[in-house]
Amino acid sequence: MTSRFKLALVQLFVERYRERNLAQAAKLVREAAKNGARVIALPEYFTCWMDPDYFWEYREPPNGPSAQMLSQAAKENNVYLFGGTFPEVIPGSNKLYNTCQIYNPRGDLMARFRKLHLFDVDLGPRMKITESELNEGGDSLTTVDTEFCKTGFGVCIDLRYPEIARLYGKKGCHLLTYMGGFSMKTGPDHWEILQRVRAVDNQMFVASVGPATNTESPYVTYGHSAVADPWGNIIAKTGADEDIVYADIDLDLIKEIRRKMPLDNIRRNDLYDVENLMEKQS
Repeated sequence: MTSRFKLALVQLFVERYRERNLAQAAKLVREAAKNGARVIALPEYFTCWMDPDYFWEYREPPNGPSAQMLSQAAKENNVYLFGGTFPEVIPGSNKLYNTCQIYNPRGDLMARFRKLHLFDVDLGPRMKITESELNEGGDSLTTVDTEFCKTGFGVCIDLRYPEIARLYGKKGCHLLTYMGGFSMKTGPDHWEILQRVRAVDNQMFVASVGPATNTESPYVTYGHSAVADPWGNIIAKTGADEDIVYADIDLDLIKEIRRKMPLDNIRRNDLYDVENLMEKQS
């Protein structure tokens, strides 16, 4: 494995219609690849507006139009493509998953991640959201091995749970990628600090990519995609508009920081630990 690579986060301005979003996403993936990115991530719900009506209207099977676009874009641009998320429907089910598909440079599907935690919150006027009425939560963590490093995945509110990041750390991940559409209420206060804390706690890189701010959407997202290094520094970020965030990832920095602060060596596993119960059962 090489220790250095360029990561790109595509902060897409998500429009009303899926075909436009797919075309623009493909265009920006192509641009990122031309600028040297070898690993590219798209945001949560890059195919449609964040609203239950649009989730249902633009639901897709696992091999639908979004999957086809992602596979083609990964192959044509010779990149690892972390394909944002789309509303996935399983045949015979009346509920949806918030699903990310991951593709290798040959255009092959490497893995999929389904958002684990459902966003059931009451944040005041016009911000009471019950995601569980329409969506089903996933039941497993997902890692992929690129030629650069092992990567783990989460979606939006999954970023708030340190246990997930800890489990990914135990699996040997050096990069965590979260696709998240934080709101204008939570984003300014929580988005960046959560990324930095997950990075510091686990001494790894954390990349978080969300849709650009679109005030016409029923749910307005915060944007501000960013990458935190293992020391908790934000090494690349953007604002609210459509943009591509580039970060030069140096995996040797992880080794250096872990050598100076060997947190795992002094962790009190005799007193506490985090376990993956699904793996334990299997």
